Amino acid sequence: MKLIRLAILLVMCYSSAAYAQNPFAIKGTVIDSAGNNKLHYATISILNAKDSTLYKFTRASNTGSFAIENMKKGNFILLLTYPEYADYVSTFSLDSAKTTIDFKALNMKSKAKLLNEVIIRGQGAAIKIKGDTTEFNAASYSIQPNDKVEDLLKKLPGIQIDKDGKITAQGKSVPKVLVDGEEFFGDDPTLVTKNLRADMVDKVQFYEKSSDQAAFTGVDDGQKTPTINIKLKEDMKKGYFGKVDAGYGTDNFYQAQLMFNLFKAKQKLAVYGTSGNNGKTGLNWDDSNKYGGGNSNMEISGDMIFFSGDDDDIDGWEGQYYGEGIPKANNGGVHYDTKWRGDKESLNTNYKIGQMDVRLKKNTISQDNLPQGVNISNTDEASDKSIFRQKLDATYTIKLDTTSNLKVSVDGTLKRSSNESSASSISRRGDGSLQNTSSSDNNADGTEQLFNISAFYNKKLKKVGRNFSINLSQRLNKKESDGFFKSDTRVIDENGLPTDKHVDQFKDNNTNISAFTSNFTYNEPISKFLSLVLNYGFSVNNSTSDRKSFNASTPGNYDILDTEYSNDFEATQYTNQGGAIFNYKKGKTVLGFGTKVNSVHFDQYEAIANNRYKRSFFNWLPQLNYQYKFSAQRAIRFGYNGYMQQPTIDQLQPIKVNTNPLYQPIGNPNLRPSFSSNFNLNYSSYKVISNQSLYISGYFSFTNNAIVNNTNTTNGISVIQAVNLGGKTPMSYNLYGGLSRKLKFIGMDAGLNISAGGNTGYSYINNEFNKTTSSRFGPRLSLSRYNDKFEFNIGFGPSYNAQEASLQPERSNKGWGSNGSTYIKVILPKKITLQADGEYTYTPSSKFVNTSFEQTIINASISKSFFKKEDLKLMLKGNDLLNQNRGFSRNASANSIVQTSYNNISRYFMFSLVWDFSKMGGAPQKN
Repeated sequence: MKLIRLAILLVMCYSSAAYAQNPFAIKGTVIDSAGNNKLHYATISILNAKDSTLYKFTRASNTGSFAIENMKKGNFILLLTYPEYADYVSTFSLDSAKTTIDFKALNMKSKAKLLNEVIIRGQGAAIKIKGDTTEFNAASYSIQPNDKVEDLLKKLPGIQIDKDGKITAQGKSVPKVLVDGEEFFGDDPTLVTKNLRADMVDKVQFYEKSSDQAAFTGVDDGQKTPTINIKLKEDMKKGYFGKVDAGYGTDNFYQAQLMFNLFKAKQKLAVYGTSGNNGKTGLNWDDSNKYGGGNSNMEISGDMIFFSGDDDDIDGWEGQYYGEGIPKANNGGVHYDTKWRGDKESLNTNYKIGQMDVRLKKNTISQDNLPQGVNISNTDEASDKSIFRQKLDATYTIKLDTTSNLKVSVDGTLKRSSNESSASSISRRGDGSLQNTSSSDNNADGTEQLFNISAFYNKKLKKVGRNFSINLSQRLNKKESDGFFKSDTRVIDENGLPTDKHVDQFKDNNTNISAFTSNFTYNEPISKFLSLVLNYGFSVNNSTSDRKSFNASTPGNYDILDTEYSNDFEATQYTNQGGAIFNYKKGKTVLGFGTKVNSVHFDQYEAIANNRYKRSFFNWLPQLNYQYKFSAQRAIRFGYNGYMQQPTIDQLQPIKVNTNPLYQPIGNPNLRPSFSSNFNLNYSSYKVISNQSLYISGYFSFTNNAIVNNTNTTNGISVIQAVNLGGKTPMSYNLYGGLSRKLKFIGMDAGLNISAGGNTGYSYINNEFNKTTSSRFGPRLSLSRYNDKFEFNIGFGPSYNAQEASLQPERSNKGWGSNGSTYIKVILPKKITLQADGEYTYTPSSKFVNTSFEQTIINASISKSFFKKEDLKLMLKGNDLLNQNRGFSRNASANSIVQTSYNNISRYFMFSLVWDFSKMGGAPQKN
């Protein structure tokens, strides 16, 4: 003890003597936030980070505050100790750019909560639990030269990444990855994980991100997004890095990628470009109506009637690609974000430009179950689709003062698309007799302009917990398309008599939508634990649609208006919504309950037929959310929400189209709304020490007074009308359970997942009642291991699927299938890396299709790295080595079972050259 006192005295004397030479200092306040106590006279120790030796020592004042001056430049460890409290450990650095650090409030926890706080204190505290956030110290995990963030994440306990880059953390899918808390291109997490360098990372944080509203008010609204935040090292926020990847292969397959990133303090600039025809289509394009870039409180909830009529094939192509066909894509973009005025203001903006072409050949076999038998149709389709898009978005945030913030988001999109397609089909009755034949050709071009602007303002009032927020948004959408549609249909009745129908028309469609939405939310604390959230919103939607079909007076001269398949609509919808939600939060319990109601008035006028349609209705939306947190990493959640679903205009007053002569909808003005009840239950538990996670979720819903279809089919022509279902209740359910943990005796992480689900639906077929049921069940085992030289993952399990219709139970689709996947990576001497992944799928035969489907897809690569930093890589990749990749799907709904086969990318080999370059922290990296 005397030696320790002497050491402390010497350190203090040395510090005093050197005061004039060392301007560095730190300060802060030690508290216990749970008990709202200032921890007076707490012990504050400063250790040298290099060897953990004592450098400075002091005690907090009677108010818990402390200050240490005359420190030197370097890396240090802050250690706080207090009787009956867990030690607090944090690392920090002092340099010429940061001479003073104010830690502000340092929250210590009692030893009773020790396991909920600092769980592992290895090298620099490898893992910390801070409330709802799990933080990993990147320096505690070894990485290879030029490893990316994806390679680092694979080594972190509780985080898995599949071969496509999809992230699962603590049993939850992660759709969002941030960089220093900011969006980075926003809509594709793999842009961060596959391109950002692992050696730039200081910390990796995992948490469930609350909505803007909940983050401001502190009132949990149940809207959370699993999120990973990549915190960069301070010395890596200056410089540039990037990657060039170019490859060419057999069958003229190619790929090219360029990425450049420039970091400078609070500013980030990124530029990228991709081109290829091997299935890598580039960034996702989110063109949905977001009303302000992810603020979930912008929209007025509840089902509303909107102008419709978009079932006409002439509208072109929206640009989605889900693996069907052969794509060719070119994409580019620029990202820039910055902060200024002490982080009080920030700007985040993106520009994207891209073009994609997809050539598709598809075959569809469908079985329709009817009271008197079945109809089986076989359709072949070929299409060549193209889209060109540009999108610019920006988000500006400003902290107006200590009590208020403003966030403004704006985005605009321009599209140009084309669609050339042809199809031919043949339909037979169950006895094999010919029922109908059809062929069609479609040639359409379209343009679209979208613009969204929104503002979110929040303000804290004098009383603690009292606050309000205002959301305003405006959306504009203009869509134009025109083209030619031709079809020939022959229908053969049961006596063998044919009826022919020919369509040859020019179609011109123009749609405009202007939607304004507002929402005011006020939060009033009733007591220390109970608050009331009131909201009111108003929205107005103005829509026009001019859709015209022209027949030809002479060949090639389309100038005769077909009034039966033309319309000119104007529609206006006004909505008022109010709600009251109570929120109770005490200790480990959070409870929210209440309801929202909205009143909607709809007015639609059709100019060609001079018809007006008006409708007013009321929606009721009750909700209940309950959460109990046993600890920071173990919680159970229960939720209920109900909503009324109003009939759509297509169900009440359908628009006639002739692009599918075999499908004829008719209206039902007597439809009443349905009411759906949804229940969900979630339990999650995660233990860092044993790397064990358990996740269980359940979902159940049922609908009263459901709106279902009444389909009358004669000779393959279906007349469909929506009706209310009486005496029956459609329902659906879904169950999922996942357990994973580290098995020390084999040095691997093991997991068991079980999923099950099903639904019961009802409809009327030729005026007869039809009940359809479907169910699925699938367990899956997995093993994985990741270290510096070896990565391995394998998962496999059986799956059971069953679909059955009461009208034709003998033609059900049932059976056990199986699927599995594996991934392996081995780093050999001489900087050589072997990598392979595989997928196996087996779908059994059924009474619908008497052939089974089985395929094994194996991809492999070998690469050789060069130079000391391994920043140049030569790679040979083989895609689908067994040449078994065949597009295939089989599913069932209502009274139909459908099997689809399509062309997609199969076997090819490709040589690639990859160059990683960087100059970070002010010093170039030399080979």
